[in-house]
Amino acid sequence: MRSFPYKIIDLTHTLDENIPHWDEGCGFKQDNIIDYVDCNTEVQFRVQQIIMQAGIGTHIDAPAHCIPDGIYISEISLQDLIAPCVVIDVSMFAHSKYTVSLNDVKSFEQINTPINSNSFVFFRTGWEKYWGTPEQYRNHYLFPSISKDVAEYLLERGIKGIGIDTLSPDRPDDGFPVHKILLGNGKYIIENVANLKNMPIIGGFICALPLKTKGGTEAPVRLVGFKS
Repeated sequence: MRSFPYKIIDLTHTLDENIPHWDEGCGFKQDNIIDYVDCNTEVQFRVQQIIMQAGIGTHIDAPAHCIPDGIYISEISLQDLIAPCVVIDVSMFAHSKYTVSLNDVKSFEQINTPINSNSFVFFRTGWEKYWGTPEQYRNHYLFPSISKDVAEYLLERGIKGIGIDTLSPDRPDDGFPVHKILLGNGKYIIENVANLKNMPIIGGFICALPLKTKGGTEAPVRLVGFKS
């Protein structure tokens, strides 16, 4: 039997009640509604209930997240969720007010390879280091983001979507231009990506499988990467 030819990288944060999310409070809660000791049968079960925000942890935004006539999570083609990817690493100089510039992207292409159409572009800012301290990760909504020029350029490149290791590619004070540009043109955004340091900057692949929710505008995703 042939073995799987790629190494699998888990790019997904584990969900629990203490993880960062957009608002203060608890964005994820898991309760036992029946526990083993409650069962009087030979085989005992633990039955759980999950209450959470749709945009919790590592998750994907569908176009309908901010585009009224955009497609929903359940309408995303599986072909759009499996793609080659590149990782643009700005972690060496990114800070809370850093905005990934068009020059950053073009420098990446100059050194490595042009960004291909139908690929996902991930941005490693290093902000993941604060994941274990939610207030610092949220940081009053000051975290590395992506410029409008970058979004427009990647749209011209024909990408499928982007991912980033922060709450959002947009800071609220900037007016969410990246969401508007990409989601408005049928692309996808994956937020709170984990372990990008373990992915190759070129030559990798990703598979992003969200909960298939009817009418969902965003959903938690199990994001995995593949490298040779």
